Amino acid sequence: MQFLDKTKIRIISGRGGNGMVAWRREKYVDKGGPAGGDGGNGGDVYLIADENMSTLMDFKYKSVFKADGGENGSIKNMHGKCAKDLFIKVPVGTVVRDLKTGNAIADLTEHEQQVLVAKGGRGGRGNARFATAQKRAPQFCEPGEPGIERELELELKLIADVGLLGMPNAGKSTLISRISSAKPKIADYPFTTLVPNLGVVRKRTGDGYVVADIPGLIEGASEGVGLGHDFLRHVERCRFLVHLIDTTEENPMKNYEIINSELAKHSEKLANLYQIVALNKIDSIDEERKEELVKEFSKVSKDVFLISAVVGENIDKLVDFMSIKVDEIEKQVTEIVIEEDLEAFNNDDSHYDIYKVSKDTFVVDGGKIKRLAAVTDARNTEQILRLQNILTNMGVFEELKKQGVKDGDTIVIGHLEMEYWEDQMYS
Repeated sequence: MQFLDKTKIRIISGRGGNGMVAWRREKYVDKGGPAGGDGGNGGDVYLIADENMSTLMDFKYKSVFKADGGENGSIKNMHGKCAKDLFIKVPVGTVVRDLKTGNAIADLTEHEQQVLVAKGGRGGRGNARFATAQKRAPQFCEPGEPGIERELELELKLIADVGLLGMPNAGKSTLISRISSAKPKIADYPFTTLVPNLGVVRKRTGDGYVVADIPGLIEGASEGVGLGHDFLRHVERCRFLVHLIDTTEENPMKNYEIINSELAKHSEKLANLYQIVALNKIDSIDEERKEELVKEFSKVSKDVFLISAVVGENIDKLVDFMSIKVDEIEKQVTEIVIEEDLEAFNNDDSHYDIYKVSKDTFVVDGGKIKRLAAVTDARNTEQILRLQNILTNMGVFEELKKQGVKDGDTIVIGHLEMEYWEDQMYS
């Protein structure tokens, strides 16, 4: 299966349903009064972490997610049905960012942890809501609020307790297949591992911890050379690292230094993570060489193991020691700073644009304004006056004056066309 650890998606929450203008019509009930119901709320959009997902591959084939809209209000004070919320599953370890601002929105690190990323639009009120002792027969209703549309970046950072590092062909895939039930592809050529492999290692007590086999790093990985630079982010959350060294190489220490240099270039935090050194492939070297390597690597690490992942030599000792360290070393605290809250996802519904399309015609365009116009009956004086009052309070007429509107000019809003007369504009 292909591994995908960064992708972009577009989310759209549901619009709110429109309220309704309606009247109570019953036999023997004179002047029954307003009976228009409210519109239902649009569906919210949530992201929810799922431990059964290990990649963002699902989003390669579907990248647009839209929640349903609320139903419009109806007669007899019947409210429209609220839409169901939309839940989008992502792997545990997913960091969510808003593409427009670049700010982090959420860091989903636990199974079933969820975050509301787009609130559905509120349903509009029907005319029954506007009845008062002074205004017993309101001729207007509210439109529903629009949904919120956002583009998000999803970045997966694997949640593993231990990270296996090493040059290509150091034996990481063989080791993880030995100590867990993971079945990575293994071959005798570089870059066999093209994706991170996860395996669960069982302790003698019965519980387990997660080990990640990170694809081979080479010199220049932090600048984009080879494969490792794509996966360095996956070791950031590990408790500690197991650095696998191929003892059959000409200069194992040089390889060790290259990889640690790349870790330091990526981040100071990675460079300071505790490391166990595992000198692998000891079945292919003599005793004298083993002693030389242990002495050499003891200068850079206090915990050095001689192992052979192929034949299983000393693997149990290494796993037991790893289990002890998993209990001793606390889980890495995430450094993701959540820079936005839910309020940042609310649309600026008061925004509008004004276009002069001819010598005496102006078009007003904007989400709230267009929705208000859509539920305004041009034949109903009360509804027209209410729309004019709202436009005045929003500053639309002041902006029209700045753009040169004159008495007698035509203002177009959606399906409505009105003549502008300054002395008739209400405030």
